Amino acid sequence: MIKDVQTRLNIILGDIFGGLNAAIIALPQALAFGVATGFGASAGIWGAIILCFVAGILGSKVPMISGITGPVAIVVASIMHALNKDINSVILIILMAGIFQIILSLTKLTEIVKYVPYPVISGFMNGVGTIIIIMQLNPLLGLKPFSNTIESLEHILTSLHTMNIQAALLGILTLVIVFGIPKRLNKYLPSQILALVICTLISIKTGLNIPKISEISATLPVFSFPKSNLHDIITYFHYGITLSIILSSETLLTGLVCNSITKTKISPKTLLASQGIGNICCTLTGCVPGSAATMRTVAAIKTGASTKLAAIICPIILVLMLYKFSGFVAEIPLCVLAGILIKIGYDIIDIKLLKVLKLASEEDKYVLAVVFLLTVFYNLIVAVGAGITLAALLYAKKVADNAKLIQKEVYDKDIIKLEKEVERDYKLKIRVVHIDGQFFFGSATQLISQFDELLGTRYLILNCDFEDKLDISAIFALEDIVLRLKSQHIKLILVLKNPNLKSQLEEYKITKEIPEKHIFYSELQAIDFAKKSFAKKARKKYNK
Repeated sequence: MIKDVQTRLNIILGDIFGGLNAAIIALPQALAFGVATGFGASAGIWGAIILCFVAGILGSKVPMISGITGPVAIVVASIMHALNKDINSVILIILMAGIFQIILSLTKLTEIVKYVPYPVISGFMNGVGTIIIIMQLNPLLGLKPFSNTIESLEHILTSLHTMNIQAALLGILTLVIVFGIPKRLNKYLPSQILALVICTLISIKTGLNIPKISEISATLPVFSFPKSNLHDIITYFHYGITLSIILSSETLLTGLVCNSITKTKISPKTLLASQGIGNICCTLTGCVPGSAATMRTVAAIKTGASTKLAAIICPIILVLMLYKFSGFVAEIPLCVLAGILIKIGYDIIDIKLLKVLKLASEEDKYVLAVVFLLTVFYNLIVAVGAGITLAALLYAKKVADNAKLIQKEVYDKDIIKLEKEVERDYKLKIRVVHIDGQFFFGSATQLISQFDELLGTRYLILNCDFEDKLDISAIFALEDIVLRLKSQHIKLILVLKNPNLKSQLEEYKITKEIPEKHIFYSELQAIDFAKKSFAKKARKKYNK
């Protein structure tokens, strides 16, 4: 009984600290993104509060922290620019996007995110990160902000001589703080909130003449329905679809990350429905919409959060911060928010892929480049659509080029019999698994979820019967499988069909997670090694 009470208390404390940490990270981001969209800081912070609270109550059992994110902010800012800051029309579009999310949750389209190739996702995220950085260069230097990359670059080149020196120096100090804080310290004291506090205090104490937030509303937003007619709904329909796709994609990707960390299965339909209802509530209060936020969710989980209570505590803490420090928030310089957003933009960029880009195939590089350039200089949705289409065409070409008539022996029946005998005799402590069919991003995601069913296995022999080298999506998927099995204390033994695959795994440093003695080119040798290793472990345990 006492043990149960202690366990529940630990869960609650973990959720409280997780919610607190998420709120500390969310505050500067919500303020900055609210300003970046053109809605204002108040709409950004209240949007984060309302969405996180509603989605937290209605959503999954895991601590999913929601609010405005980089991709969402960029799309909303783009729509705001396209409609000449017609707030009523933009709010109508957000309402349509929330309704589309609910409709989407009733279909099987929620599974489609699994089939988007990694270079498309990476190119999109790199593009969004770059857009955020470019768009914040002007406010960082005390210049007029713009809501698209081309105008931002043109203005900074023609107006650099008119920059506000005080704002520029304070912006540079913000960058030094957010980039300079060591990771181990940043875990306990987020650099973004530290930069926000220090730089705002400097601005207040020295009386700097620089652009500031100036106005922040601590009162609860008033419910109001946007004015609309059938003509407006038809006219802005494509904007609503675009925004709903971004909101839903970001949410579903965060769900996949959360699944990987918590080893749970979140219902994508429940996730999308709760986000859609939350965004409708944001619309009816004139606030900025959002999605499940990966960075804040991971921060909450890493701090100890394990239930949806953290997602409810986070907005409550944000409300307390807003009421207590609204005067301070109004004094926050825009150059400081710009510095924080530049750091966020940098964090969005897929550094992991860029480090191994030279090892990627030409096809992956083409897709990455096309998506990146279209995202930064044209349109986000067109970029993703073009990337998926190009990836599909290049994959079809690759399959067609490799198609040939060959004679192939039927798989050895004696080997199949041996596999079944090993699994039976060792009571599934030793298992043999073959990856059947093409191994690519979509199939890999499905396979990864199936490895959760192997609990209780001690040695897993994985036959990689691949004729060719793997593309980068499959490489990262295989790495995920290796790490997941390792976290479940399952010894992985690889059986490779060709030495080229081993060289590729070494190039990507995946072999660091697999001992050299666990890699074979013969299944018989792999089975013999697993049996001997199991017997050796058993003897050690018996002797103890």
